[in-house]
Amino acid sequence: MAMGKYSRVDGRKSTNYCSPTVIVVFVGFCLVGVWMLMPSSVDPVQLTDLSSRYSKTDLSSQDSRAGFSSQDSKEDIRVEAEDKFSSQSENSSGGQEEVATKVVSKPIKSEDASNSDVRESENWSEKESDNNVVETQEEKAVGESSGGIPTGEGDSKVDDGTSDNEEANSEGKESNISTETNDNAQTEPENENSKNESNPNEGIQRSQTEESVEKPKKMADEKARVEISTGDQSEILKETTTESGAWSTQVAESESEKKLEKHKSLKDASDYRWKVCNVTAGPDYIPCLDNLRAIRKLPQRDHYQHRERHCPDEAPTCLVPLPEGYKQSIKWPKSREQIWYYNVPHTKLAEVKGHQNWVKVDGDHLTFPGGGTQFIHGALHYIDFIQQALPDIGWGKRSRVILDVGCGVASLGGYLFDRDVLTMSFAPKDEHEAQVQFALERGIPAISAVMGTKRLPFPSKVFDIVHCARCRVPWHIDGGKLLLELNRVLRPGGYFVWSATPVYRKDTENAGIWKAMSELTKSMCWDLVKISRDKLNGVAAAIYRKPVTNACYEQRSLNEPPLCNESDEPDAVWNVELQACMHKVPENVAERGNQWPQQWPQRLESAPSWLSSSAIGVYGKAAPEDFAADYEHWKRVVSASYLTGLGIDWSLVRNVMDMKAVYGGFAAALKDVKVWVMNVVPITSSDTLPIIYERGLFGMYHDWCESFSTYPRTYDLVHADHLFSDLKKRCKLVGIIAEVDRILRPKGILIVRDNVETINEIENMAKSLQWKIQFTYSKDNQSLLCVQKSFWRPTEVETISSAIA
Repeated sequence: MAMGKYSRVDGRKSTNYCSPTVIVVFVGFCLVGVWMLMPSSVDPVQLTDLSSRYSKTDLSSQDSRAGFSSQDSKEDIRVEAEDKFSSQSENSSGGQEEVATKVVSKPIKSEDASNSDVRESENWSEKESDNNVVETQEEKAVGESSGGIPTGEGDSKVDDGTSDNEEANSEGKESNISTETNDNAQTEPENENSKNESNPNEGIQRSQTEESVEKPKKMADEKARVEISTGDQSEILKETTTESGAWSTQVAESESEKKLEKHKSLKDASDYRWKVCNVTAGPDYIPCLDNLRAIRKLPQRDHYQHRERHCPDEAPTCLVPLPEGYKQSIKWPKSREQIWYYNVPHTKLAEVKGHQNWVKVDGDHLTFPGGGTQFIHGALHYIDFIQQALPDIGWGKRSRVILDVGCGVASLGGYLFDRDVLTMSFAPKDEHEAQVQFALERGIPAISAVMGTKRLPFPSKVFDIVHCARCRVPWHIDGGKLLLELNRVLRPGGYFVWSATPVYRKDTENAGIWKAMSELTKSMCWDLVKISRDKLNGVAAAIYRKPVTNACYEQRSLNEPPLCNESDEPDAVWNVELQACMHKVPENVAERGNQWPQQWPQRLESAPSWLSSSAIGVYGKAAPEDFAADYEHWKRVVSASYLTGLGIDWSLVRNVMDMKAVYGGFAAALKDVKVWVMNVVPITSSDTLPIIYERGLFGMYHDWCESFSTYPRTYDLVHADHLFSDLKKRCKLVGIIAEVDRILRPKGILIVRDNVETINEIENMAKSLQWKIQFTYSKDNQSLLCVQKSFWRPTEVETISSAIA
């Protein structure tokens, strides 16, 4: 009865006795069943997530996307792993179809998955078909051997044919793929950036029919998941199947351990604990200018030493707080006329300089009528006044790059943009609170600096014009040391425009300054070209010209101020003391400064005439060829990738910084975009900054192990090309990223190109800062990362004792 109740042969109920025929049939059935189930009895290899998560083929975690520039191949770096997987599947032992082996991986955190948007090229399509055939065969083997029920402890569930047909008929719609994970794994929801993606570490089994109706992007995403989950383990799969063993090999275990050790130094996003800086300067904190402890120790301040840079021993790693009520900055060009009051909530300048039309308070806005102490009726009129006084000025043609000393709120520089002139404006962080901060919030170039005891951070002989409008600098004292510094940075044949009260007022004090200034400029061989009076503003300007030969120097009866020693390098400026001497004018036609650059805009694209073909450029070619290749490279990258492929809203970008500018190719490629670029040449890089100025751009030297001389929240986009991997050899990367956070405005963009390891570190830090990962791509150990800063600030506080009053 027992046999009859539970057994069927040929669809009929058995009798209540056991005949020899029935026994033979039963035994045969059992043997067939055992034979069919034997392939499934092999215990699957239980792999950890380490080999896939930290493998060479997964260089930028699961956030990589292809196609960041036109010259780069669209083929993903994981093609090698995909080839291995295909070849091992097709060449399985004895020509038999392999059983699909499950890969057990921890799920990616939702923060990682949200940024996983892998773009693959058409190069994948042929190999995708091959993989689909292999996977279909594997599914078939499982189905034939066990009726569609997976065997082996912990195997993921495989849907039956009905489920497969439903997916195949979806015609490109989203598919829901579920995979069991280990006991400690927790599934987290996808966010809006990963609606069409599933976990890259899931084991994927898909049919060729299903793949043929998928969208190209879905195919690419699916391929990435297959590669990440199984590609690196192809050799282990072959060894396990051939040997019918249940254990991993020493090769696999050792390789995984090596990869893990290599990446143990890389912190996960959750490992960073950011704090808000507690400092006296609050939201306006500039570490190297607000080191109050160092300033208190200064023996004297008579040469503005307290306004110079005094950097803390170690760069802060805390985050500067946002001003209460801070809003996203107003777009250019409207920002030139008004900004949000709560972004720079300072009213002292409006109270002191309001009658001179510097800045006014208007409800929730601060407005800028465009005036200044010497041009209360507007900067445009003043600019035209200078041009009419000396037509040879040639705004935007002959004169392209100028230096504005004591710039105030930089209205002159703001309106010189209308004349195709780029102005480097600077003023100290002093009792005239926030004047440079106002300028930058308006979208006008400016830095916090002072003419004190050290050279300005610019090369020699680079500015076409130096301008000073009522800047109150005592040029004539200390042997004319400060004016001689302007002589150093002024191009031979360039002009110094001095619009100040000693030029047109005849009271005792001003008359004395004018006399001393006249004697000094004459001894410097500066030619007083013109004194012109502006009737509308009631002011006057004196225009001087620097000599183009050394003849005047040699004819002076007194060697005062003296010529500098030949050993004195005029381009050595970083923490170099001011010298009360003059450098000779270059007389060799092959020397920089001997000839005036081409007119703008021709000078932008032409290699400087003094760039010798016998000299080797930064990238190893002859210098002029190096220059040209760099420009062509950045034009391609900017046009094919940065302007269209990174998801950047360029209408919100105005203030741009290139942290490692080389020849200024990145800035040059943005010529037709309404932005300006601060080109920074790190002090440890090749000194190419004079080339940048020669082509009509500007910039400065800087050590990125220290803070930059700008207020917080003053740049919309920061670009760094292979900089951070070098910097972290000298200083902590976390401090550099904290400085980038300080410089960037909320919603600002950081673009980094560097090696994979460095990009992974920066990406993890960006995630810990709750920045949005907009784009990642890796190939041949090189990566591109584009992230957007958020408004997030931590709740914990860190007191910087050196910055507390």
